Amino acid sequence: MGEIFDSLQQFWQFTGFANCGWGNLAMILIGIAFITMGIVKEWEPLLLVPIGFGMIIGNIPMFPGLNIGIYEDGSVLNTLYQGVKQGWYPPLIFLGIGAMTDFSALISQPRLILIGAAAQMGIFGAYLLALAFGFTPNEAGAIGIIGGADGPTAIFLSSKLAPDLMGAIAVSAYSYMALVPVIQRPIMLLLTTKKERLIEMPKPRQVSQKEKIIFPIVGFLMTAFIVPSGLPLLGMLFFGNLLKESGVTKRLANTASGPMIDVVTTLIGVTVGASTQADKFLTGKSLLIFGLGLLSFVIATASGVLFVKLINLFTKNKINPLIGNAGVSAVPDSARVSEVVGRESNPSNHLLMNAMAPNVAGVIGSAVAAGILLGFLG
Repeated sequence: MGEIFDSLQQFWQFTGFANCGWGNLAMILIGIAFITMGIVKEWEPLLLVPIGFGMIIGNIPMFPGLNIGIYEDGSVLNTLYQGVKQGWYPPLIFLGIGAMTDFSALISQPRLILIGAAAQMGIFGAYLLALAFGFTPNEAGAIGIIGGADGPTAIFLSSKLAPDLMGAIAVSAYSYMALVPVIQRPIMLLLTTKKERLIEMPKPRQVSQKEKIIFPIVGFLMTAFIVPSGLPLLGMLFFGNLLKESGVTKRLANTASGPMIDVVTTLIGVTVGASTQADKFLTGKSLLIFGLGLLSFVIATASGVLFVKLINLFTKNKINPLIGNAGVSAVPDSARVSEVVGRESNPSNHLLMNAMAPNVAGVIGSAVAAGILLGFLG
């Protein structure tokens, strides 16, 4: 009888119930909230559902030493997590993004690339704020990149500069990407007048196939020579776009923009979510990172809108300031917000294609900003 009791007691010690703490339960509830937002609200479900379920996986209470946790060397989860920790996944994501992105709007209106550049002020603004709150320069740089609203870039940079903060930074970046419509709309309305919101813009001109093929080559050479440290992201982004536009590598482009990016997005979401183990994640630093990440995103959105208003002071061909929000890298969600808010003021006004120019410029801009930070902090 005693042996049976001892066996049951030993079994109990290995269960999640015996090893559960309040932190595990809190993170599991947060994971369920992420899944709910993804399914019910349809806020970036391809990101929030994997991240949310990953949070649940990573916070199942376990007996130490079973070699199954994401931070235990040699475990399956730890092996999958190396793609995040070592920065393998983000360039593959950028390859897929390049293969599915149409840069026509930007090629036809090159001046709008300046909006994408202006929106990166959120990154450097948050960097300075993070320094003021006592973070090291490397940590501040990794936190600042949240303002680019680009999850893969945030993961890539934090893996190089602040691996200990990667979970909080990645979850923060993806959370704010999902909340683009909620965060950006009130800022856009606050910073623009009704007259400005009524500005109509002409449709972008038709871009030739030759221009589309030349753009990724020239774009890569220009950005890579300026910021060589951004090579892994910029190289894969422009290479993916060349596969799409060349017309002779359709199968490669379809693979990169379809099955490959879907697999990598799933792995990156689940492993990032699983990395939020309560003992590693629930700290004062994590909460501060979420706050600074929000400020970074707000600064980026406001900078884009205000920069357009500044341009309009010196040009006859007015730009609708509502497309300024699209300078962040959340493609195509922030461009859709420009369209929706614009049509609320003027139902006949269609800003989507114009907003796509600064939106795709923001993708390039966030990668360049990451390269700059990595160059002088790495």
